[in-house]
Amino acid sequence: MIKIHNTLTKKLEEFIPIEPGKVKMYVCGPTVYNYIHIGNARPAIFFDTVRRYFEYRDYKVIYVQNFTDVDDKMIEKANAEGVTVKDIADKYIGAYLEDTKKINLKEEGMIRPKATDHIKEMIKSIKILVNKGYAYESNGDVYFDVEKYKEHYGELSGQKIKALKAGARVETSDIKKSSVDFALWKTAKEGELSWESPWGKGRPGWHIECSAMSKKYLGASFDIHGGGQDLIFPHHENEIAQSKCSYGGDYARYWIHNGYINIKGEKMSKSKGNFFLLREILEDYEGKVVRFFMLSSHYRKPIDFSDKELEMAKSAIKRIENSMLAMLEKMDTKISDEGSDGLELKTVLESSKRRFVEAMDDDFNTAQAIGVLFELIKEVNKFMEQKLNNSGGKVLKDVYTFIKTTLIEVLGVEIVVEKQIKNLTIELTELLKQIEIENPLGENTGNSTVELIEFLIEKRKMAKKERNFALSDEIRDKMAEIGVKIKDGREKTTWTI
Repeated sequence: MIKIHNTLTKKLEEFIPIEPGKVKMYVCGPTVYNYIHIGNARPAIFFDTVRRYFEYRDYKVIYVQNFTDVDDKMIEKANAEGVTVKDIADKYIGAYLEDTKKINLKEEGMIRPKATDHIKEMIKSIKILVNKGYAYESNGDVYFDVEKYKEHYGELSGQKIKALKAGARVETSDIKKSSVDFALWKTAKEGELSWESPWGKGRPGWHIECSAMSKKYLGASFDIHGGGQDLIFPHHENEIAQSKCSYGGDYARYWIHNGYINIKGEKMSKSKGNFFLLREILEDYEGKVVRFFMLSSHYRKPIDFSDKELEMAKSAIKRIENSMLAMLEKMDTKISDEGSDGLELKTVLESSKRRFVEAMDDDFNTAQAIGVLFELIKEVNKFMEQKLNNSGGKVLKDVYTFIKTTLIEVLGVEIVVEKQIKNLTIELTELLKQIEIENPLGENTGNSTVELIEFLIEKRKMAKKERNFALSDEIRDKMAEIGVKIKDGREKTTWTI
């Protein structure tokens, strides 16, 4: 049973879809006037994981994430660069897809509507609101009359209309009835991108686009609406008001919001200048490291972002890859499926499967789910080192499959151990030729990476014993060149890739 912390009710609730076996989900996407920063990457990664988990639990997911491709910032940028708003949108939508591909967002089946392709739907929604008396036209602008929805306005965010009026930065103008009323349609300024409407040339307000597009692709009522915590007010609060008043229905039943990213304890923001572009981070770290870092904390908690945290995520992935590499090597040898040791690991595996699902069912607790995987890896490493002899081959393969499936298919962290092993085996075989040492496995090495590494380490040990330090250093240096790092300890030499 999947439970979700619903921002609307402030409670952990059992997820009951509108249609059995189907999840309809809308997530607010970026305003495409610049490259996305690391804060934009968090909801992209988290909600992609939510989608993946629902699919893992055999739900059919209809996932919509929009592009806001017209607003004040985009118009300003286009004017500053002497290009059209569409030029700006096309450039940064392309950049967004390029960057998010590296963090492994699942594009298959994704619906990505653009605001400018849905102007007719927005105008239709606004006309309904005007006709029902929930909106009014003033000097070519159209505003939502919050007073008409005062009994419910603020249920999502906890904001009170009276307090909002008292805290308004400017007095109510002759154009708006109240300072809390928000724009549905804005009259066009000279030379500004605009569309014809019943109220004259203009363009839509920010909030109406999500209401119109979610209605088109998901209906008046759908299951989940998501986004960053910063969108709760006013964006999502206004979406609820205009959507329920125009089309009725529940709009979104479950509201999910991810927490902020902090830099040195401070919320990341462009106004403070303490933000990092995702593509800048991807110059130094693989996408899987960024993704793993994001999922290592519960989505509702703030994350402290730093190189130290990314390095920790990188090291964690290396530990997983090394363990999976060893598993792949061991399970490809001739090991029978009988023996009490294998049964013991099988019990641990079954417990891990159950606990992984329990963690994800509990408000998508990816941090806890990752913890379950590491506990399993610890047990399987112990099993391979101490107990694996002539038993447990099949359960080892089952462990490998489970870890691979949960990491790649559910968490979206791309671990390509098989390819890595194949490439490394080829490089190790070539290394043996370079230092003129006969390959102990002959030509048919298969997936024998671990065996070759350990053979080379043993050769290095013998070279040091014979005081052939030139060969010892050559083996160490050449192994480092292909990604195998050797560390000499007091009792034994260890290695990582």
